[in-house]
Amino acid sequence: MPPEESDLSLIIAHVVQKLKGSSLYAQLERQAWASLQRPEIRLESLKEDIKEFFKISGWEKKLQNAVYSELSVCPLPSHPAAPPEHLKEPLVYMRKAQRPALEQKELLNKWNEMGTDEPDLSLFRPVYAPKDFLEVLINLRNPNYENGDSLGFRTHLGLIQVPLKVKDIPELKECFVELGLTTGQLGIDDSTQVPPELFENEHVRIGQKVLVEQDSAAAQQYIRQGSPTALRAELWALILNVSSQPEDVLYYEQLKTNVIQHDLLVDSLIYKDVKLTASNDDYYFVFEDYLYQVLLCFSRDTSVLGHFSYNSASPPKSYIRGKLGLEEYAVFYPPNGVIPFHGFSMYVAPLCFLYHEPYKLYQIFREMYVRFFFRLHSISSHPSGIVSLCLLFETLLQTYLPQLFYHLREIGAQPLRISFKWMVRAFSGYLATDQLLLLWDRILGYNSLEILAVLAAAVFAFRAVNLMEVTSLAAAEAVLADLSTLKVMPLLQIFLFATVT
Repeated sequence: MPPEESDLSLIIAHVVQKLKGSSLYAQLERQAWASLQRPEIRLESLKEDIKEFFKISGWEKKLQNAVYSELSVCPLPSHPAAPPEHLKEPLVYMRKAQRPALEQKELLNKWNEMGTDEPDLSLFRPVYAPKDFLEVLINLRNPNYENGDSLGFRTHLGLIQVPLKVKDIPELKECFVELGLTTGQLGIDDSTQVPPELFENEHVRIGQKVLVEQDSAAAQQYIRQGSPTALRAELWALILNVSSQPEDVLYYEQLKTNVIQHDLLVDSLIYKDVKLTASNDDYYFVFEDYLYQVLLCFSRDTSVLGHFSYNSASPPKSYIRGKLGLEEYAVFYPPNGVIPFHGFSMYVAPLCFLYHEPYKLYQIFREMYVRFFFRLHSISSHPSGIVSLCLLFETLLQTYLPQLFYHLREIGAQPLRISFKWMVRAFSGYLATDQLLLLWDRILGYNSLEILAVLAAAVFAFRAVNLMEVTSLAAAEAVLADLSTLKVMPLLQIFLFATVT
């Protein structure tokens, strides 16, 4: 069998295996049995008749969306699946952290007002902050290459010293072709092709049609030109294949029960992070209670462990008390395998503008995390991984804005030291919310985080004149301290299609 066919067979087998364990599979099975009672289903053409029934009744579309969703996150065949210990872990071991019954009752009563009565956090500090993570990335080296002599890498003067292949401007133009100057965009107010209001009206009409069709692939293509505000919540849910069935609501309620019953050390890290970030943000402080609810439930969700099958990282382990070092008593801790860093809650905060039912907000965040956000704090060679994004950002600046790059480097203001915090938080907390959501539209539309590095470079290009005047890192940071007035789409268009050749 040729390698391509072999790879395809592996992917098909992987998708089938994943779907067999889903609630959709059980629903399809039930529908197939029920359809046997229908007069149009005949024994002599059973297979074709059932397929036709699925098509007419809309179940075929649901299956297509589920397959498309799996393909969006499916690990490449060249990356074998993670070992069995990365799979779902039962919650039994959490009983050792059982809350007293009275405390459970108190927590349940204040579930919707959690921001008013958090624990004493004075002794807690974040496990790590973006600047700590950057130091780790700066020290990464490939031992197979002397002095970075690979892929022309000897000329790279940025902080990242790992020779990964990243896109240049022509490749980015090809990748993000729908962002071109001649294509209508939401987020652009001065289009020379079509008056914005005419484009927007037609774009809304098409968006409504996409939602009626309930086609994930069509929604993903559509959203590359931006989502109308009124349709965004439904479009994102369709792309992420989040449909909120009764069992999803029940699952969220079970997670909530686990939060109320079991006290974890990670809870204090979550409280601390929300207090230090979202609670002090002009846009997001009103969502403080939602953030606690979603993040505390997230920490208990063992289904999140599944993403370690395509995440280069491994979930941290702890040992049951008195059994230190005995592998058979090792458990994943926290239960979801994810230790929140400083700023983690900002991945959730913008979603609060779109989803007002906690269970739906939770589902969307979890899906965004296991598809995209985990890559921003995991070390890997993936094109959307944070290492590649840092290298792409530095390469774009060094190649297309060499004077600015060298000037900042000479004064000890390496650009990545400023832009890293933007990228690691996907710009959440830095851009105005309407602009951030337009940016995240494109992350979903292109199924890629590379646009974060492009935007970071575009911000430096936009402020280049002022940055050429500064003489220190502190002064450069001051020039770039406030991004809240920036318009994302014009910056991206100008950087990719107008000023750089």
